[in-house]
Amino acid sequence: MDKEIKDILSKYQSKLNENIKIIDEYNPESYTMDYRIFRDEALSRTLTSYEAFCNFFERILKIKVKENDYKELQKSIEASHIKINPEGAASFGFFITGFLIFISLILGAYFFLLARTELLLLPALLILISAFLIKPLTNIPNFLAARWRLRASNQMVLCVLYVVMYMRHTSNLEHAIKFASDHIGNPLALDFRKVFWDIETGRFSTIKESLDYYLQSWRDYNLEFVEAFHLIEGSLYEAGEDRRVTLLEKSLEVMLNGTYEKMMHYAQELEEPITILHMLGVVLPILGLVILPLFGSLLQGSSFIKIIVLLILYNVLLPVLVYLIGINILSKRPTGYSESDLINDNPELSKYKNILFYVGDREIQISPFFISFLIFFVISIIGILPLLFGIAGIDDFKFLNLNFVDYKNDNGLACKINESCYGPFGVGAVILSLFIPLGISLGLATYYSIRSKRLMKIRNETKKLELEFAGSLFQLGNRIGDGVPVEIGFGDVAQNMSGTPTGDFFRRVSMNIQRLGMSVKEAIFNKKNGAIWDYPSSLIESSMKVLLESSRKGPLVVSKALISVSTYIDRIHQVNERLKDLLAEVISSMKSQISFLTPIIAGIVVGISTMIVTILGKLTTQLAETTIVQGEGTTGPAAGFTGLVELFSIQNIIPSYYLQVIVGLYLVEIVIVLTILANGIENGADNLAKENSLGKNLYRSSILYIIVALFITLIFTLLATNISIGA
Repeated sequence: MDKEIKDILSKYQSKLNENIKIIDEYNPESYTMDYRIFRDEALSRTLTSYEAFCNFFERILKIKVKENDYKELQKSIEASHIKINPEGAASFGFFITGFLIFISLILGAYFFLLARTELLLLPALLILISAFLIKPLTNIPNFLAARWRLRASNQMVLCVLYVVMYMRHTSNLEHAIKFASDHIGNPLALDFRKVFWDIETGRFSTIKESLDYYLQSWRDYNLEFVEAFHLIEGSLYEAGEDRRVTLLEKSLEVMLNGTYEKMMHYAQELEEPITILHMLGVVLPILGLVILPLFGSLLQGSSFIKIIVLLILYNVLLPVLVYLIGINILSKRPTGYSESDLINDNPELSKYKNILFYVGDREIQISPFFISFLIFFVISIIGILPLLFGIAGIDDFKFLNLNFVDYKNDNGLACKINESCYGPFGVGAVILSLFIPLGISLGLATYYSIRSKRLMKIRNETKKLELEFAGSLFQLGNRIGDGVPVEIGFGDVAQNMSGTPTGDFFRRVSMNIQRLGMSVKEAIFNKKNGAIWDYPSSLIESSMKVLLESSRKGPLVVSKALISVSTYIDRIHQVNERLKDLLAEVISSMKSQISFLTPIIAGIVVGISTMIVTILGKLTTQLAETTIVQGEGTTGPAAGFTGLVELFSIQNIIPSYYLQVIVGLYLVEIVIVLTILANGIENGADNLAKENSLGKNLYRSSILYIIVALFITLIFTLLATNISIGA
């Protein structure tokens, strides 16, 4: 009898040890021991370099910050987990601005010593720009915090879902927060590690105190997130199971309803800023280039300086301004539902960012950077051929009854060797220059497409599984509630869902149990044969962990937990679809701007600008030829052209070659900025979707721009060739 009792005790003791081992996996103390290492891994190399510069400049000269600015910077620094002081941020802004001004002064002194006073406008402009940079550079922590909040806010719905899922069967706040942070990834995972870290370091004595302090930082930005967690905390004090579960479900309801209401208001208020952004960032700047050739030729000064000023204005200042306006729009975006980061869910998938091929049994990975750079180099080298023609002194030839490259001397005549040459003004040079923005755009598009193509395919397959997964969980929960063991329940659901991604997942689990003799946990999470690795979804992974955790409390608890999870997933999916519907009109408008309107407007502007420059160049040449033929001192028609010759000096005219390069580069930059903005509005901080959209949009917009610009340029140039002046 004693032997039987000992055998029974031994049997259940081993099961108890297994359960204790599972609980130990969620030990918050071991969870936070590596917070500092985890922080360094979570932050980018650029961010840690910024920390180093701020701390270094602060040691050299500590710049005081106004009290209001100090408080704002301190909040932003704490929110973004960077180890600096507000004084360090101010010192960084001061020293960087001073360095830029110093470089500008050296450049101005160099131009002065060369007696090129007309070039002094450039360093003066750089000094003015540098002076305006001190405030934005000082406020970099505010920008980082806004970006951090944007990324974190998109994880909040799932965060509350995971906490509720866990506490539905185990009323333990520490373990629930650990469970949630394991599945949502950064930045909220890092925030929650900091919550535990503050307890370990003695800053707070309980998880509630530390969590409440963290939630205070979200009170002004996401009140429903704070309210949801307060309801979750309140469930800990409920003695009755029904009231406890009701509070948990209420917390998720508060989060979902608050998300929908805020997104509805955001969508209503979004139309006006997007319209302003489009006008200021696309329509007005590009259309302004139509009159620029004529206006620029009337202004005295070297065309070189005008080109540099335009390059700084259109390819530096305007894109930065549009980007900052876009970031301001994104910073007001409320909580959403974003896709999980596949790379964080399964680091082995990172290899699909590269080009893969096999040599025997060996897998070779090549970075897409090399392919992209090769595309950029080969195509862009065609675009600089007109400059090489001018340097090498290659003889010009006729195209559309005009010189193909068309370099001109001081008098506006065809340039010869050993003369000061200006240009290129030819329509052929403009056509070749189209390859510069095309090379940059195709290079970037190829890079982003290769990095995201395979991963997007995996994500799309996983999304199909997630759409069906709620119904499958409901079926599994019902089968277990009917008394069917979990192991058999997987096989039954797999048979019912045969031919679907969900059916394949459950079939894989069932086969691992039946053929390989694995436990349910091993069948799902085994490192080699686990079914979860073929479906990298944090939602599916967390649901299966809820099943395993609740299985320790009996089949009825498992059944209720799975049915509840199924209901939660359905509700989140419904809210997500409603959010997409709210933003559909704005997103559609932005996509049409990116892929259609902007490249067409830019292409038309390039054609018109080329025509104007061609007319001015042709007019200058004919005036110069007429003056030479009639000779100096004549009282004929040429005498009246002297003022025109001086007015339209060839040195003052901006070659259409450079105008096209500036417009083309601006198009590439504005497409990138608008794509980032559109993706942020639609998906939140979803890097994979952003890279995939960048690849598609850069391909479409650049090719459409090249076609429109080429067609309009040829048509308008043919019109310009018919313009002449009488003798």
